[in-house]
Formats: sequence, C-alpha cells, structure tokens
Amino acid sequence: MDKKSYVYILASNKNGTLYIGVTSDLIGRTYQHKNNLIPGFTAEHLCHRLVYYEIFDSLDYAILREKQLKKWNRRWKIRLIEQDNPEWRDLSKNF
Repeated sequence: MDKKSYVYILASNKNGTLYIGVTSDLIGRTYQHKNNLIPGFTAEHLCHRLVYYEIFDSLDYAILREKQLKKWNRRWKIRLIEQDNPEWRDLSKNF
C-alpha cells in the first residue's frame, strides 16, 4: 500500500497569497516552507500558514487533485478553505 499523500494550501495571511502543493510528508514540508528552506514562491510571498489540506491513499490521486485545485479561481479556493477553517488558523500548530 502506498504511503499517505497530501494536497495542501498555504497562505501568507487571511485572504492573502495562496500556494497549493502536494507532498507525502505534510509535517516536514510545512516545516520547510515556514523556515524558507525552499527558495521560490512561498519564501518570496511569505506563505507560511497551512490553512487547508486533504489526505489521499495515493500520490497519483493527490497530484490529480493538486492540478484540479490550481485551475480553480480564487473565490472557489477561498470557499474551500473557509468551509473547514473560517478563521484561517494555521493547521500546522495541530501537529
């Protein structure tokens, strides 16, 4: 059986810049983003707050979902985040 995989959304702040990614290590990947260990978009835009994630049994399904979400307009992404996390809390604090 495959290891669990995750699609996640990071935000710079409430209603701020959004980043969508995929990983098989959500805790480790979030740590990397928060500490700017990954150069690029999230470091430049300070997307450090984990505001949403989904769990998948397969990396292939997670990648398909990531591609789907990246095509969504901003309003749909915000609605997705706010249905479970209306305050845009940093969910990584639960790890």
